[in-house]
Amino acid sequence: MSSFLRIKLQLLFIVASCVPLLNAQWAPFVSDPDAAQRIAWWREARFGMFLHWGVYSIPGRGEWVEWAEQIPVDQYAKFADQFHPERFDADAWARIAKAGGMKYMVLTARHHDGFALFDDPGSSFTAMKSAARHDFVADYVKAVRKAGLGVGLYYSPLDWRFPGFYFPGIYQANAIELREQYQRQIDELATHYGKLDILWFDGGGNEWLGFGGLQFTGSGWRARPKDEPYSGSFDWQDVKTVAHLRQLQPGIILNDRTNAPADFRSREGDGALGDFDNQHPWELCTTITEGAWGFQANAKVKPLAQLLRLLVGAAGRDGNMLLNVGPRPDGQIDPPQAERLAEIGQWLSQFGESIYGTRGGPWLPGAYGVSTHNGTMVYLHVLHPPEGGPLVLPSLPVRVAKAWILHGGDVPFQQTDQTLMLHLPAGSSDAIDTVVKLELAEPWTSSAVVPVPEK
Repeated sequence: MSSFLRIKLQLLFIVASCVPLLNAQWAPFVSDPDAAQRIAWWREARFGMFLHWGVYSIPGRGEWVEWAEQIPVDQYAKFADQFHPERFDADAWARIAKAGGMKYMVLTARHHDGFALFDDPGSSFTAMKSAARHDFVADYVKAVRKAGLGVGLYYSPLDWRFPGFYFPGIYQANAIELREQYQRQIDELATHYGKLDILWFDGGGNEWLGFGGLQFTGSGWRARPKDEPYSGSFDWQDVKTVAHLRQLQPGIILNDRTNAPADFRSREGDGALGDFDNQHPWELCTTITEGAWGFQANAKVKPLAQLLRLLVGAAGRDGNMLLNVGPRPDGQIDPPQAERLAEIGQWLSQFGESIYGTRGGPWLPGAYGVSTHNGTMVYLHVLHPPEGGPLVLPSLPVRVAKAWILHGGDVPFQQTDQTLMLHLPAGSSDAIDTVVKLELAEPWTSSAVVPVPEK
């Protein structure tokens, strides 16, 4: 392993150049007849909590600290001897999520460093076999289920301790050992904790295998092209593993970071909000703080306006948002993060009807903001109110019966075959999001969306 660590140093530059590759996904979508019904609750939920927590929380420099600082695996493993979170309270996590208006939660059961928050008979690098002597996944699942939230777990097949991940051709026996750990640990999670609603994969699939695709050619080392997944002799056996997982957990939904058919796509980071898509379920995952996903001391919490606009932007593009917190080493969610979540929850307690249970559209996102709808109700999230004039949108093929500011006064409007003109009352605009509610004469059931011309 020590000689392999020297090789890892050569990988740093190449991996850094392959970040776009690590966000790309090639997984197909599921095509079974139950797929739409299986994910319906999740699409209605719209908003969830992500939790990155493990031994990497101890140094407090993010979940990639082992890789970023090239900490030898035996030295990094010593953090497990310090991992005994005396303030861990899964019920408190669930209360904070509910106060934030979240409908489901996803906890990092095991990240790329290989440390498992659950028991695994085949591994010693677990919370059960180190200082904590505790199965945190068990407490988490119980608390989330009791709170009435969707139960999700994150799992990474990637494990930085295995050279076979980086060079599966040369270290094939080690790669097979890693694959066996992956299959064994997925079975552990699927059989010991009751019903799971979400399994959120990361670090899997052939686009990750080889960690950015270090290849040797006649002209030297190069990174694998971004649109070219690993194609060597080793096989993750994702399809087999995921098929078994679905047998054990028939109602579970999965993201797209393996080679197996997925229920939803993952978009990562504020800048990945992307385009409107009402044909495929998708989710934006991002952080509540600037910087890493795992705990960082004194991390700056993003402004409320920024986070609300991401949430609204995702819903208006017909997607979900999974907002990450990084609990402290003692297990407590940092108070500034909890306070920001409470502010989001307060906003949702007023305007949640424009997010929960809605679909994106009928208007595409534009300079004005975004729209959502549910039955005969349409919600305009006016993020950029017009200056000195009405808000003008292309007309809909159905009649608008009424318009008003949500929790406010009526909005005068005129509708023609070509345009819908809304006169927002003076002083009605909200600094973050002015929500205008429209009542249609008949439900909007079309999957077609109306483009909004750029001004």
